[in-house]
Amino acid sequence: MPALVMLVLGLWRLDRGGMWRDEAVSFQVGRRTVPQIWHLLHDVDAVHGLYYLLVHAVLAVRPGEVALRLPSVCAAAATAALVAELGRRLLRPRAGLWAGLLYAVTPMAGHYAQEGRSYALVAAGATAATLLFVRAVRGGAWRAYGVVLAVTCWLHEFAVLLLLAHAVSLALARAGRRAWRGWGCAAAAVVLALLPLAVVSRGQSAQLAWLRSPTAETAGGLLRTFLGPADSVYWVCLALGCLGLSRLTGRRGEPTCAGVALPVTVVPPLVLMLVSQASPLYVDRYVLYALSGAPLLVACGAERVVGAVERMWGRRRRAGGRPLASPALTLLGVAAVALSVFHQFPLLRDDRDPGSRADDLGAVSRAAGRELADGDAVVFVPAAMRNVALTYPRPFRGTRDVLRVAGAAESGTLYGREAGVAELRRRLERLDRVWVVGDRRLLGARWVPRNPVERAKVTTLWQQFTGREEAVRGMATVRLYVRPVSARPPSAPPRPGRR
Repeated sequence: MPALVMLVLGLWRLDRGGMWRDEAVSFQVGRRTVPQIWHLLHDVDAVHGLYYLLVHAVLAVRPGEVALRLPSVCAAAATAALVAELGRRLLRPRAGLWAGLLYAVTPMAGHYAQEGRSYALVAAGATAATLLFVRAVRGGAWRAYGVVLAVTCWLHEFAVLLLLAHAVSLALARAGRRAWRGWGCAAAAVVLALLPLAVVSRGQSAQLAWLRSPTAETAGGLLRTFLGPADSVYWVCLALGCLGLSRLTGRRGEPTCAGVALPVTVVPPLVLMLVSQASPLYVDRYVLYALSGAPLLVACGAERVVGAVERMWGRRRRAGGRPLASPALTLLGVAAVALSVFHQFPLLRDDRDPGSRADDLGAVSRAAGRELADGDAVVFVPAAMRNVALTYPRPFRGTRDVLRVAGAAESGTLYGREAGVAELRRRLERLDRVWVVGDRRLLGARWVPRNPVERAKVTTLWQQFTGREEAVRGMATVRLYVRPVSARPPSAPPRPGRR
């Protein structure tokens, strides 16, 4: 049932009619050949390499936005089922049902179920690894745990923080030497398998230069996102989660539900936030997999409440009262989850709107299609805005990308290579009018780019052109720049012997 609910919510309005910048990168890179993808990974996005190869296989069957997002929908449904199975094994079937359903209706899970990125797949792999961890601690083999976690880390290297969470769970379970030895061997294998990717991605860390150090507000916001953004849902889930913490430990060597769920929820985000105080690396989607522990904690608290009610009714039954049916309590928990959906339905509905993302490249391309004509000169400011033309090329057919010197796929870059500063100025000096697809903050002097080529673009546009027509879509704009007559360069003098 949790997998079915997650699948329905994931498929609901899956075709939003527009991709945002990160999805667009997945789409246009996934449509390249395997050698072209390999060429790209030498310079950027090595951390997403395995995911790009998966997307390449999916888009080879049917390229499109829906196909791009379908792996994430399926992965989110699998995660909901795995959360339910964890609850069943660590508590009882009804607690697993509640936890799985609660995961499925959490807005954060629904958001990334509809993202053409790797994060939902990482969450599924991490939850599967946690399930295998529980099985291994109870006497199973550690090999499957190590293999699944290693593959998950190759989808996104920050999943390696799950090893620390599982180490804390072992400590809370007061595990014996055999369990620690098995986990240690598996952890060493995972780290060794991840080492090549870590070395390469370390050299590409400039891609994260835009990040800032997280604060206490960041941590509070993540907690609210995990438990439910709506106030009524958040406070109830927080109370139940705190109640579930009362059983962090159980019998020696036996992990409890809270003893597994709490470290999974807290340790990866906390470690990444602490590291980010020195070198910013934290983004909430990088620790999406930690979300799987939150509904398990809430289910632990709910199970304690229901257990107390059952004991009370058991005493009443012994006194001659009517027995309390267990299915009724199970359905009561399901009804409570359904009530949380009612409270959070506006958030779930609004999340299906393309405007809920950081940007909507589909809307920008439609605006460009209404303005551009054959032969028009186009400049992208910054170069990353060329993502619009790479993802939605139809409106840009017949136009001139005046600053591009090499395409994205053949140059092994995300957005292609552009002319240097001197050549850029020469090319713009030959134009009397140019269409700019750009970031409004940059064009409005609210953001000073570090890249000298981007600074030269903005400076030349400010000094030599005047903005005219404009179509705005969020923070992106399609704006016509025209050179005033007084700013036009003088015509070349006629050659001798010519009239």
